[in-house]
Amino acid sequence: MKLGISSYGAYVPQYRIKVDEIAKVWGDNADDYKNGLMVTEKSVPDVDEDAATIAVEAARNAMARGADAKKIGAIYVGSESHPYAVKPTATIVAAAIGAPSRMTAADFEFACKAGTAAVQAGMGVVAAGIAETALAIGSDVSQGAPGDALEYTAAAGGAAFVISKNDLIAVINDTCSFTTDTPDFWRREGADYPRHGGRFTGEPGYFKHVTSAAKMLLEKTKTKPTDYTYAVFHQPNGKFPTKAAQMLGFTKEQIKPGLTCPKMGNTYSGASMVGLAATLDIAKPGDRIFVTSFGSGAGSDSFDITVTERINEVRDLAPKVWDYINNAKYIDYATYAKHKGKINIDG
Repeated sequence: MKLGISSYGAYVPQYRIKVDEIAKVWGDNADDYKNGLMVTEKSVPDVDEDAATIAVEAARNAMARGADAKKIGAIYVGSESHPYAVKPTATIVAAAIGAPSRMTAADFEFACKAGTAAVQAGMGVVAAGIAETALAIGSDVSQGAPGDALEYTAAAGGAAFVISKNDLIAVINDTCSFTTDTPDFWRREGADYPRHGGRFTGEPGYFKHVTSAAKMLLEKTKTKPTDYTYAVFHQPNGKFPTKAAQMLGFTKEQIKPGLTCPKMGNTYSGASMVGLAATLDIAKPGDRIFVTSFGSGAGSDSFDITVTERINEVRDLAPKVWDYINNAKYIDYATYAKHKGKINIDG
């Protein structure tokens, strides 16, 4: 039974702030972040944009590429910045795109891999026959405390994928996950900003989980990096996915199309999904794509995907990821702080 992606869409806010502008405010050396993190600027939500509106825009772009909202039987939205603590983002998306009421919907949370967890859940309900199609979304307006290293990368954006058995633009050949209890990053209930355990962030967090899940899938599918045209790894910055690719035997050319973080920052739950969308924007029929997400806490999901002929029919029906990235409007730190609600005017 073939199961996979029948449509996709992404959305990135227009506003940007350069790393230099943030460093100037805090007296930091911008080059330390640009060279160390391989990020030069990041996307910023407008004052009326949040994870829900971004999810809606991504979903609408997925509908524009030929998906029928009336056939959707499940909507799952992964995010770590859902606008409501108690009220689903998924139902907002359903209403906005005109999905039927005879459906199931839920919000997912697993740090930066909540979106790919939503994809796997969507695969499950479609495979089981519970839903004809499922809509899986990763969307975030990422948080970073003023002056914290996270502020240089925490960005806004998201992507949506329609999971189905029919009219596939890409077949999901296989998937697997690797998960442990690793306290590398967290945000308590009621806290405005997350905290991170620096010594857990790299090796025991990101690299252990990404490489473990990736190796599991390579072994499971009996494939090697050279069997894939492209690869996408979770991108909290530009450095980590580049290093992970090298560790696993993938080349810079394979990850280049989906490496969006250097020009738009880390969209948390949307990061690997935006990378996949950007790769589908240029992929050809028969191309094989390797994807591995990462979520702090910690876990990774890996996917083996093959692009079909139908990609050529739908690709140009909605804006591409790099169309959004290149359509940038730059702002200063004061405007950024206003957009992000970092200034409390209520006292």
